[in-house]
Amino acid sequence: MRCSVEGLAVAGEWPAFKSLLPDLNGKSVLDLGCGFGWHCRYARERGAQCVLGIDISNRMLERARMQTKDIGIEYRQIAIEDLQFDAEEFDVVIGSLVFHYVEHFGTVFRNIFEWLKPGGSFVFSVEHPIFTALPAQEWCLGSKGERLHWPVDDYHEEGIRHTTWIAENVVKISPHPRIICKRLDRRSLLY
Repeated sequence: MRCSVEGLAVAGEWPAFKSLLPDLNGKSVLDLGCGFGWHCRYARERGAQCVLGIDISNRMLERARMQTKDIGIEYRQIAIEDLQFDAEEFDVVIGSLVFHYVEHFGTVFRNIFEWLKPGGSFVFSVEHPIFTALPAQEWCLGSKGERLHWPVDDYHEEGIRHTTWIAENVVKISPHPRIICKRLDRRSLLY
């Protein structure tokens, strides 16, 4: 994938995600689902005091470590659901395109708000449920190979989806489309 090689500059969601980030100067940052560490390195380039990148994939973390020559960034292999931190430990928590792998959004989000310092920021993006509507995740084509439509069968169904994305039998969780966080603060989650 292009963004795996070229980084954030070619990631489709990056311009919108970047615009939501607060000033990172002097902040402690937690990157959930850090992958190859692109967001971690970006945070340090923007002055973050320290960054902790979390991912479940050892292979991704190995590559992140190879590409990172910064003692202000630490990487740990652990599932998001298994994380434990002290209350008010981070100024900023980010998670880009990772929460469709998490089964219990509410529990994870409550944990994140416990980990945030007062006035902290939680910036995240999620895969739109239209992409998990069917396992195939590809266009329906006409007889001449022309794109006819994107299938949206089961779009409104919540739950586990088995799909192929880079590897076979990838498990994603499709949230119900009504789960839209409009504004989040330290005390409440709006769905």
